[in-house]
Amino acid sequence: MKLLCVCSALDLRHRFGCTPAWWQFLKGLHEEGHDVIAIPYMGAAIETPWWRAYPNPCAIEGQAFSAVKKFLGQGPTSTEAGFGSKFNKAVLDGWVRPRWSNHLSHVLLEERNVDAVIVFTVPVNHFTGIPSLLRERYRVPVFYFDGDVPASLPRFGGFASGFNSYEGANPSEYDGFMCNSAGGAEELLAMGAKRVRTVHWGVDPSLYEPLAIEEDRDVFFYSYGVEYRQEWIERMIIEPSRVYPEASFFVGGKGFPEDMGHAQFAGDIPHNVLRTACCRSRINLNITRNSHASVRESSSTRPFELAAMGRCIVSNPLAGVEAWFTPGEEILIVESAEEAVSTYKSLLQDPERRRAIGDAARKRVLAAHTHRHRAREIAEFIVS
Repeated sequence: MKLLCVCSALDLRHRFGCTPAWWQFLKGLHEEGHDVIAIPYMGAAIETPWWRAYPNPCAIEGQAFSAVKKFLGQGPTSTEAGFGSKFNKAVLDGWVRPRWSNHLSHVLLEERNVDAVIVFTVPVNHFTGIPSLLRERYRVPVFYFDGDVPASLPRFGGFASGFNSYEGANPSEYDGFMCNSAGGAEELLAMGAKRVRTVHWGVDPSLYEPLAIEEDRDVFFYSYGVEYRQEWIERMIIEPSRVYPEASFFVGGKGFPEDMGHAQFAGDIPHNVLRTACCRSRINLNITRNSHASVRESSSTRPFELAAMGRCIVSNPLAGVEAWFTPGEEILIVESAEEAVSTYKSLLQDPERRRAIGDAARKRVLAAHTHRHRAREIAEFIVS
């Protein structure tokens, strides 16, 4: 198939959590034999050996909007309530949406035989009306992939750095929805989506191969922000680091509170050094945001990345984790700060067990959770 994919971003410099995953999904679709065309909603158009790219028609506007939003430091952007909502709506209705509608029309005319359009986690209400127009004018089905479910759903309100994505949106415009959450899929159907398929996150194992390097850190966690997971950062890092000073705790990324107990800051973790940071750590933590952890089978990218690297993973409780990994064998779950400390002590004294857990997790990823597995699921849904 020839697939036109509109992605939230392709430029890794923006450090959006989904961007590396889009690279892997698009690469997987290419490796499954599909002709992939990509357009970013934010930032520059990046072309690779796996896809062709068209430019972002609102690149300058997007940069300006992001700069203003960062300066104001507000919560999720709204078009219906709060400061600036009328301005936001006017910009979307009068400028952004018409430019995107014209641009996508131009691309479809240029390419002529596109089999499907897939919108990857662009705010749904920013494209209101566009799927219907494209379907009627070019006879092309339009699908939506929401990788932020359930946090993006109205009852959670989205991330503070993002948008109220479903505010005023019409999910029934799309021929189908894909999302990373089984529990969230039920809510999308209730919101009007015609049909929904759960497509979990996966990973390109060639990008996350284990590194044979010295393990010189005990417990490591990296993230961008503590939103929706402050409680578990307290239980799994801050408190344990205070009561277990014999172990070295490190955190990498951005957005952590100043007081992290005895944990040391490892600085930013760019994508090109992620494997090194994880593979030099004896224990790697997965601390999933409460919105994802509490809704059945709501996947995030982190467990798959760590498993592909053969790391020993300790995680906070995840509803439905059994869908991806076997607790106790491929991932360890802790319920409290006390259990976290006892688990760390046991693992740090038993390198063979750590290695066995990491090996089992990587084996599971290779068998069921690669980017090509997910690409097949996407393609199957489109043609079903």
